[in-house]
Formats: sequence, C-alpha cells, structure tokens
Amino acid sequence: MAQTLNRCLARVAILASSAPAIPVIHSADWQIGKPYGRVGDPDKRARLRLSRIEAIGRIAGHCSGAAALVVAGDLFDSPTPAASDVSAVCAAIGTIPCPVLVIPGNHDHGGPGSIWHDAFFEQERLRRAPNLEVLLQRQPLELNDLVILPCPLLRRSDSLDPCNWLRQLDWRALPADKPRLVLAHGSIHGFGGADLELSGASDADDEHPANANNLLKLDPHWLEQVDYLALGDWHGLKQVNEKAWYSGTPETDRFPRHSDYRSGQVLRVELRRGHIPRVEALATGQLGWHPLTANFHQDGDLDRLERQLEELLQGRVGQDLVLLEQSGSLSLAAHQRYGALLERLEAQLLRLKRRGSCSQAPGETELAALVGRAADPLIAQVSAALLGELADPATDPATAATARLALAELHRAVQLAEG
Repeated sequence: MAQTLNRCLARVAILASSAPAIPVIHSADWQIGKPYGRVGDPDKRARLRLSRIEAIGRIAGHCSGAAALVVAGDLFDSPTPAASDVSAVCAAIGTIPCPVLVIPGNHDHGGPGSIWHDAFFEQERLRRAPNLEVLLQRQPLELNDLVILPCPLLRRSDSLDPCNWLRQLDWRALPADKPRLVLAHGSIHGFGGADLELSGASDADDEHPANANNLLKLDPHWLEQVDYLALGDWHGLKQVNEKAWYSGTPETDRFPRHSDYRSGQVLRVELRRGHIPRVEALATGQLGWHPLTANFHQDGDLDRLERQLEELLQGRVGQDLVLLEQSGSLSLAAHQRYGALLERLEAQLLRLKRRGSCSQAPGETELAALVGRAADPLIAQVSAALLGELADPATDPATAATARLALAELHRAVQLAEG
C-alpha cells in the first residue's frame, strides 16, 4: 500500500512539474475611505482618498490572464465605509478581468454589523462586481486552477491564530494537482502592521492601536502542504520566507523610514503544485512620499535644497508629499527666501510635513547694515541692543529667539522701505 501511494505521489509531482504555472495577483491593504486626518486641506484629503480608488484601475491592468486577484484583508479602512466608497469600489472591481477574492482584515473585519453583511454592499456587489467574492468562512475554496485557503479576521482584534484551522485540515481531501494558496491578514512572529506603529514610522493617525493579537503562526505541519501565503497587514513589500509574502499597499500611504521600504505595488505570483512560487512586483502607485533632510549651515544650502526639490518633483502639482527634516540656521534674507519656498511647496504638494526648525542668524553684512544706519539712529540703537542680547551667554533661549525674530522684522522693514 505504501509503495502504491508513493508511486501515485511521484506521478502527481511529475504532472505538476510539467503543468503550466497558474498566475495569481496578490494585493492587500487598499484601505478605501482612509481619512488622512493629518492633512489639513479638505480638498487634498479628498485627492488622497480618491487616489486609493484610482489604484484599482491600475491593478486591473495587471490582471489579464490571471486565475484570480486575491486581496489579503483591509479592502476598506473601516467595517462601516461610506456608501459612495462601496459603490465606487464595486464599480472599479467590476472592471477587473478575473475573479477577485477578498478576506476581511482588522480594519474591515467580518464580524456582525460589518460591511460584508450589509444589504447595500451585497446589492452593489451583484450589480457592479459579480466577479467579487468575500470569503468569510475558514474552509477551502476550490477554483478551476487552484485551491484558496482563507483565514479571514472575524473581529478587529483576535487573540487566536486565524490560521489555526489549517492544523485540523484533511489535506488528502484536497486536489493533489492544484496549487494551494493561503490568504491571511496579521503579523508573523511579531512582524507586521503593529511594528510600523510601535516604531513610530507610521504617518497615519487613523490606524488602530497596535496590539499583540492577529498573530499568524506558520506551523510547519501545514506550511509544507501549501504553495503560497498571500499576506496583508504590513504596508510595505516583504518576503517572510520562500512561500510567504506581504504585497504591501497598492498606493503608498506613509513616509518610508528606511531605504528598503517599498510600497505601491501588487505581486504577480506564478504557482505550481509542490514548487516554490515565482514572485514579481508590479508597480501600481502614483503618489510620491519623499523624506528629505535639510541641514542649513550657510545660505548656499538653501540653493542646494531648491535644486534637490526641482529634481525630485519635476514640476508636478498635487501628486507628492514631502517630509522635511530641517535644522541649522540661515541669514535673515535667506530665511525670507526659505519662507517663500515653503509657501510655494504648501501650494504644490498634497502635504508638506516639517520636523525640526531652521532659525534666523543675521549675517555680518546684514548686522552691519542694521547697526550702522546713521540715517536711522533708532533702528541702529535697537539693532545693537538686540545683538547684545544674542551675544550675552546669560540670555535664555526664549529671549534669544525673540531677539532673532525682532532683528528679522527690522531687516524686513528696512528692505521694504528701500524698495
């Protein structure tokens, strides 16, 4: 009996190795309806929200010939999204030329009262996206070319491993020749969306608080039985092992904190039963999230920053967000130029986030022009007194800052007077 079984398994392996690869598109964390609460301009918040829906069209462009698009949780940012978002998403998914299989994540969990049980959603799904199927049951789903093993989150925070049901699965009951894909949302060995929050890397004030739940344990007992783990929760691209990947979000939604952080893509996965999957990242993001550092030691550093921004933004308007880490000081005139530059950036960018500060330090020429104004003795006297405050080591930081501001205002008033 054992020899017969081994011969059958060997035959299946030979057939699987000669069978064509099954292409699947893996995505996650669309988070449609994300509020972007830290972006002050309501029009820019609306643009950012719309960009996430527009990304679905770019995902569709990569789905030609795919057996399925799988979305590993958090299609919506909330378990109760706006009706307008539901309609827009269903209309966009309806253009995707393959089945779309979705599991709930922590943001759009599958518990009672969530969107997945809502009558309006079901009506819109049937009307606009008949290719969409939401997998709320932890049980195998057999398609023509592969088997999906969904691990949906049925509550926002679950202390139990959503993949636990795979430990009790009768693997012999599954087709021996079809690739097996696990679809799950959560953290692997403490790695996942929670780490982004704990590290302070997130720029999203609307994330749920990090916790120790929704942990996925990759048990070797079932891991060896499957061909690919399509994971969601971490918003960047990450390979966990040779079979398990986080696809990252298809539209970038935060500033990267390290150079190897990648987002704004989906994964094209080629599957064969019993083989290591072939994975390729395909770009879908359009927005640019750029961290920049500006250390001002001299006025020429401002010129360097302006050139860097021109190179980076290429004249684009309403497509980029910049995190500017600033430090140092500029002369009074250069600081005025810097203020004008920041004003232009505020108009051009979807968001300009600044950290640190750039102080004003009058240059020698500027000080001489203020202190030596024979025609304006009052300005000369006040400037000399303020300069004395700055030169006095006993001056506290608040007073020094006020003195620098006063010198800047004097300099600005003189420049305006001189025309």
